[in-house]
Amino acid sequence: MLIFRVILFVLLLAEAFVGSSSRAGEIRVGIIGCDTSHVPAFTEFYHGPKNTGEAAGIRIVAAFPGGSADIPSSINRVPQFVEKLKAQNVEIVDSIETLVSKVDAVVLESSDGRVHLEQLKPVLKAKKPVFIDKPLGASLKDCVEMFRLAKEAGVPCFSSSSLRFCAGIAAVRKDGAFGDVLGCEAWSPYSTEPHHPDLFWYGIHGTESLFTIMGTGCVTVQRVKSEQKDVVVIGTWSDGRVGIFRGLSASKGGYGATVYGTKQTGSAGGFTGYEGLAIEIGKFFKSGKPPVSPEETIEIYAFMEAADESKRQNGASVSLQTVLEAAKK
Repeated sequence: MLIFRVILFVLLLAEAFVGSSSRAGEIRVGIIGCDTSHVPAFTEFYHGPKNTGEAAGIRIVAAFPGGSADIPSSINRVPQFVEKLKAQNVEIVDSIETLVSKVDAVVLESSDGRVHLEQLKPVLKAKKPVFIDKPLGASLKDCVEMFRLAKEAGVPCFSSSSLRFCAGIAAVRKDGAFGDVLGCEAWSPYSTEPHHPDLFWYGIHGTESLFTIMGTGCVTVQRVKSEQKDVVVIGTWSDGRVGIFRGLSASKGGYGATVYGTKQTGSAGGFTGYEGLAIEIGKFFKSGKPPVSPEETIEIYAFMEAADESKRQNGASVSLQTVLEAAKK
């Protein structure tokens, strides 16, 4: 009887320990900002039956609602997404400091890039690896500063649009079906938000697709004037290749890219869901190795900031190095 009681005590103690921390192999993740559809999408994937592969064991356990009062599409969505999280047994907390005390890693989901720098600081102080959703910031200066602070703190982080990890776009650099990429035209819906540079808000998707296919090395950007509402931005790479982003306002077409390669020219496909990004975030939290370098992400935002500068200069060609140097001052 005594042995039985000892065994029972040990089992109850073990159960209490596991319940108060994380299950064996589980990574507890916290969400900052409940004002984007990515929040329920990621949570439902991580908690759902499809998550049996490389991202298995990721669990959303806590969330800080956030929301920006001067962006209706942000503040108006917080209540519905909070309720969806509660239905998934996610604890809602009242501060980022409380959040980071309960988790192993963080996804910074606030749709307003202006708040990301300040929201990131307590995460870095707590030494929690972090994924920062788009837009990374509301200025190139903030984007550069966030990566500088993360490096200084020794905390791994990355940012990306989900388009980078959609099957067709991700495959271009990996499987070589197009051969060497000579050029690309990528497109995505185009809508703006007045507190952010034009392309940061939604143009990030097509721009991320462009860089996923072309790679880094863009040196100049020119934003072309058009009588239509579509936005056309032409980038010239250091090896002479040309990549084009087209923001669709007048024309319709969703997301996609045409690749010009040495083996063939054709479509790289478009948006296929959030699963690819969710898996990469899970792998990142397990390994601590970002799937996208800070240098590539900064170049993407420099491209978009240069597009705004070109607009201010009536379509002049703008050097990425010039906008980067200005952002670092």
